[in-house]
Amino acid sequence: MTPSAKRPSLTPTSYLVLGLVARHGSCTSYDMKRAVSRSIGYFWTFPHSQLYAEPVRLTELGLLTEEQEPGGRKRRTYRLTDAGRDTLRAWLAEPTDEPTEIRDLAVLKLFFGSEATDPEQLRELAEHAAAAHRKRLAEYEEIAALPLTDKHSRATLELGLRFERNAISYWEELAENL
Repeated sequence: MTPSAKRPSLTPTSYLVLGLVARHGSCTSYDMKRAVSRSIGYFWTFPHSQLYAEPVRLTELGLLTEEQEPGGRKRRTYRLTDAGRDTLRAWLAEPTDEPTEIRDLAVLKLFFGSEATDPEQLRELAEHAAAAHRKRLAEYEEIAALPLTDKHSRATLELGLRFERNAISYWEELAENL
């Protein structure tokens, strides 16, 4: 890239990839996919196909290095460059004003609930939503029982636990009042 060329902007997925590679030292896209499904995938959803495309782009930008197996599956293993580490650290140091998104299909259905022909449907929606949040809470509680030594992972999990408890309380109260 020439000095006058404009550097492409990085997306949250870019930083997710940089963070995963920083945390794991070196990893393949498949390793990243597995790590996401057991951790941040609970609260940060995105198409996992980006875990295959984005490392290639970050390699082209000099933020990752890549080693490809010469034969077999020709897996690509990625490592963070010094520039990648600096970029990740600069991003982590920036506060964020991004509003929190609640992408919950039950909330969307509730919003349009006045269009429902049967008021009982909304009560069932609320009961089902509460049950779904109880299930997720149980998953988080299982994870909380594991020995997580990283205080940042533990703090992230604590937010998930609190969110699920509040969501259960909300949906149960709504079901009672419908």
